[in-house]
Amino acid sequence: MKLTRPLAALALLVATALPALAADAVYPPGLRLGMVPLVGLNTAKTFPGFENEDGSVKVLVTELPPAAYGEVVSAFTANPAGNNGVKPDKIETPAGLAYFTTESGKAGTTPVKRYSMIVPGTGFSGYVAVQVPENASKIYTDDAVRQMFATATTRKEVSADEQIGLMPFKITDLAGFKDVRTLVPGSSLILADGNESSGYESKPFIILGLIGATPQQADDRARFAQEAALQIPGVRESRVTMSEPIRINGQPGFETRIDGVSGKDKTPVTVVQWIRFGGGTSLRIIASAPRDQWSDAFTRFRAVRDGIQPKG
Repeated sequence: MKLTRPLAALALLVATALPALAADAVYPPGLRLGMVPLVGLNTAKTFPGFENEDGSVKVLVTELPPAAYGEVVSAFTANPAGNNGVKPDKIETPAGLAYFTTESGKAGTTPVKRYSMIVPGTGFSGYVAVQVPENASKIYTDDAVRQMFATATTRKEVSADEQIGLMPFKITDLAGFKDVRTLVPGSSLILADGNESSGYESKPFIILGLIGATPQQADDRARFAQEAALQIPGVRESRVTMSEPIRINGQPGFETRIDGVSGKDKTPVTVVQWIRFGGGTSLRIIASAPRDQWSDAFTRFRAVRDGIQPKG
């Protein structure tokens, strides 16, 4: 089937415009990885990345742990022929040497092309996943996607205001925490005295996020809070030292404290978990500090907790 004149013009733009637009990289809110989106793609409304007008073409942009890039490189180096007919490829980008794959699949019953790329970053690995349905593949071709990948770039920092502004609530008191890092855009972030390079465990930090499916019956909340606290990632040899219902900004909540060790140096830490129960979602706060810094840190943790306000 022949392309209509407008579609042919769009395809030509996609194929030729990108090299001249290298300075116009767009960063999804809260992320350090950006790129020049293909013609016809705009910032997505429901996920970090880009999409076309009807949402059928998707470009997911996200951040992975820093070790992810090295693991992928090692796997591709060990098996350059790839698996199941999916051969890895590489491309130079402003962010560094990127590795990507191309494969065919289905989204439901719709045939699609899927592209995945990983790039190095400072303190993170950048990851991009593209999905193009068959009926758009004459515009968003393999070459066009490759050219978009070639524009991938990173920025050093995302401002605290930008990251906090994505959250579904206001944070009115940072309590002196200088390092602000998004964990899941618009859903969770960490405030810390340490950073990704030096590690977080040896200094106080606090994680704010939303969770769903929390019990609404008061009798079930104690069990839920204790089980959640004992499953906090990175804390080992955990022991609950206190768990009791409280009110947090006028709403029912639960405070649970545990002692344990954290980090490769097995730093003794005390961790407090606050859950402020709500309707559809609940606020979960996890705050950790080395035991010898606990007293001052706990005062700061409460200041952050009590300064969380609804938006609007």
